[in-house]
Amino acid sequence: MDKKSIIPFLAMPLLLIVVEIGALALSPLMQAAGISAFEDPTSVANPFIFIVILLVFTGFLLLLIKFGFKRVISFVIGASIFFTFIYIFSAIVFAVVGTTDTAVLLVFACSIGATLLLFKYPEWYIIDVLGVLIAAGVASIFGRSLDILPVVILLIILAVYDAVSVYRTKHMITLAEGVIDLKTPILFVIPKKRNYSFIREGIGKLGEGHERAAFIMGMGDLIMPSILVVSANVFLKGPRIMGFVNLPALGAIAGSLAGLAVLLYFVSSGKPQAGLPPLNGGTLIGFALGLGLLRLLTFL
Repeated sequence: MDKKSIIPFLAMPLLLIVVEIGALALSPLMQAAGISAFEDPTSVANPFIFIVILLVFTGFLLLLIKFGFKRVISFVIGASIFFTFIYIFSAIVFAVVGTTDTAVLLVFACSIGATLLLFKYPEWYIIDVLGVLIAAGVASIFGRSLDILPVVILLIILAVYDAVSVYRTKHMITLAEGVIDLKTPILFVIPKKRNYSFIREGIGKLGEGHERAAFIMGMGDLIMPSILVVSANVFLKGPRIMGFVNLPALGAIAGSLAGLAVLLYFVSSGKPQAGLPPLNGGTLIGFALGLGLLRLLTFL
């Protein structure tokens, strides 16, 4: 593999690490702002509620794609991104300047500006930079809202669902193609060449036999492993490395990178791949190893 070919494969692990570190950094700000997805973090019903919402939203988007309601799709996704930015910028701005009227105006201004930038100028580097912020923010919210057991259940269910939706029903490929055709900024885009433009070129058709201009990663591929990283760091006690991250969370990070390495091996074949089975599997194994090491050190 030459230098030009290997750079995209190095960029994807870098994106994952940045999202995970960003989620860890944002989680105390989310807690201070009182932003939470579920009232009871320990409830095992939470992951099933998450799955139901995901299925309903996915089904709704597939119907819109099938009947050609492109403007409605853009509006729904745009509104979702805008409200996500509201939560993220609220946590950041309120931590810096407090909950003043000026802070509220600043939150809305930043959220509107970021959303407009994504939709009016969806170049790959804009999508990726703001995508990192979105992914880290969402992972921090759900990570601090779900205890370890609900997260483990969620990651297992989502890994199975992702495999079925990519390899059997293939509806996730249909959804991805619809989103890409609209140039909707809810995917990470990793160019294969230096002068690549997502606005001009898109990425080409998905599937075997099609040469794509860029690699793509779903936001969920980076968000889901990061949820366990945050949850482990929030809900498990123990010493923290550099006062920032504990061993189970660090193990989850290492495991997610190992899972991504497995995923990239199969991605190099050119076929669409389900990202969550190796990513979630690696994250869960890494977390278990980190937790075991923590227990051993505590015992000693």
